[in-house]
Amino acid sequence: MIIEVVVVSTSRFERFGDVGNPEEAEDLSGMAILDRLEACGRDFTYRLISDGVGPVREAILASEADAVVLCGGTGLAPKDLTIEAAEPLFDKTIPGFGEVFRQKSLDEVGTRAILTRASAGVVRGVPVFCLPGSPAAARLGIDLILAEIDHILHHISE
Repeated sequence: MIIEVVVVSTSRFERFGDVGNPEEAEDLSGMAILDRLEACGRDFTYRLISDGVGPVREAILASEADAVVLCGGTGLAPKDLTIEAAEPLFDKTIPGFGEVFRQKSLDEVGTRAILTRASAGVVRGVPVFCLPGSPAAARLGIDLILAEIDHILHHISE
């Protein structure tokens, strides 16, 4: 199984371009996710893309991975369009992911957790997870994903 990690950040993309790993882009969130994947022995790929509906949809639809993790672009700023790009592609939603993410976030950041738009769904048989871009949110999100990814993939393949 391969998990594709796509970090969505216009500022990093403009500064560093198309890089092969998060260290090249000083990407703490990407590093946090890949560290967790490596520790669990999971195979993965990494991409850095610009914010926007087009780049996010292209990343999802072009992926050949078994799961896609989008990190960043989920905030409330006008340029944050990851959710607007991903959710219309969902054949099925996984609402429990966002619900549990917000519940766990409440313990860490208090009522600021209501601002998170963490989301997940299935696109063409592939689970797609949308995480906020902070390193803490990236760690929380990937831990939730890793706890259930095999179970999710099993149900999708039935």
